[in-house]
Amino acid sequence: MYRWDFAPVLANAPLLAQGLVNTLKVTGMALSCGLVLGLALALLRLSRHRWASWPAGLVIEVFRTTPPLVQLFWFFFALPLIVGIEMTPFVAAAVTFSIQSAAFFAEVFRGGIVSVERGQWEGALAIGMTHRQALRRIVLPQAVKRMMPAFMERAIELMKTTTLVATISYADLLFAANEIAQKTFRPLETFTVAAGIYFIVIFAASLVARLIERRLAVSGETTVH
Repeated sequence: MYRWDFAPVLANAPLLAQGLVNTLKVTGMALSCGLVLGLALALLRLSRHRWASWPAGLVIEVFRTTPPLVQLFWFFFALPLIVGIEMTPFVAAAVTFSIQSAAFFAEVFRGGIVSVERGQWEGALAIGMTHRQALRRIVLPQAVKRMMPAFMERAIELMKTTTLVATISYADLLFAANEIAQKTFRPLETFTVAAGIYFIVIFAASLVARLIERRLAVSGETTVH
């Protein structure tokens, strides 16, 4: 009969805490950069000029259809050989997941922008706004409300995907758990605690996402009335 003993794992709680912080660092960096790059890619994809829309579409499709682990290995192992600049695990992870998130966010942005009625554009232009002003003041605020659930879902998926960074020796939560398991010979307890931490953080993020969705739904109903 196996005897569970969490004491050795809890004794290494600071290592797990640092791993969680590192996980949140990568997730936060990828989200912030991914949103900015995603909007830029979406606008390029919507451009009438093929020299802008075609490359943007290619980037989006490549990073949406190739496995994230392959992308991570390419940026960490292959790209330094090409450019001659060594990448740290954090930089490789941040670049990989930022571009991958941008590819997904670009399609969310594009769908949200396209979903705004054409009359909104025409009305904004009719009162003297430029195309850029209409996008920033009229279209994007409406589109973001519709896109928010997809954004929150992607953020949650991103955090789960960042567990791949352990494969390039970045000290995230999974990497820390693996070190503790090898040191204490308590893999069941270690990975149970790690799973519990992931559950708490991701479940809390899910609750926040639902709260934001409800707030937006209520504000939308108020606007209609």
